[in-house]
Amino acid sequence: MSDLLSIDSVSKTFGGVHAVAGCSFAVAEGTITALIGPNGSGKTTLFNIITGYLKADAGHVTFAGRDVTGDDPGRLYRSGLSRTFQQARVFPQLSVLENLVVAAGRGWSQLFTKRVGGDDRRRASELLEEFRLAPVADLLAADLSYGQRKLLEFAAVLMSSPTLVLLDEPTAGVNPVMIETMERHIRQRNQAGITFLIVEHDMTFVMRLCDPVIVLDAGRQIFSGQPAQVQSNALVLDAYLGA
Repeated sequence: MSDLLSIDSVSKTFGGVHAVAGCSFAVAEGTITALIGPNGSGKTTLFNIITGYLKADAGHVTFAGRDVTGDDPGRLYRSGLSRTFQQARVFPQLSVLENLVVAAGRGWSQLFTKRVGGDDRRRASELLEEFRLAPVADLLAADLSYGQRKLLEFAAVLMSSPTLVLLDEPTAGVNPVMIETMERHIRQRNQAGITFLIVEHDMTFVMRLCDPVIVLDAGRQIFSGQPAQVQSNALVLDAYLGA
């Protein structure tokens, strides 16, 4: 299995605080990899660096064999690297269907002229059916429940046909039924060839779904291995118990 994403000696400092300190790890193609660690360990900062929302002070990010250090989010999205956010980011005053059309990158003009391309409409309709959002396709995203907005954001990410998806706390704030739904969609998409890197605090979810698990502490990787190994590793236990 080859590496789809590589992080090499990445560092980021905020006002003298080392949020990420020479961090290195790799995500193998075809995996569902977890990135975990106590609060303040650098997970979200790394996500933002990988996806172009922050510039690293040092180090390199390689995606699909290309150095993408410092690339803007739009270019990364078009190249097959996309993400969700801890707080679902959707367009609240657009309909559910329109959110997917915008995510396809076809431009705002189609929304106002109602000329949504046939391929985009079919793709959007398939995703709405898959995510059980078809009954609310014409509702404004603002009218969805929090869990539905999380699903909509996930579906929108898939409109770009990504090869790597970064999920930031996909189960945060949602009920157990929605967690099971999210897990099912991740498994299905992974079986279809999408690689995932997931930041998540729900350890039951992580241990059930992810392999391998990468653990950060103080901005560095301290462990990488199978879920069962993580639960008994002394460094990991110390990082969490000491946090």
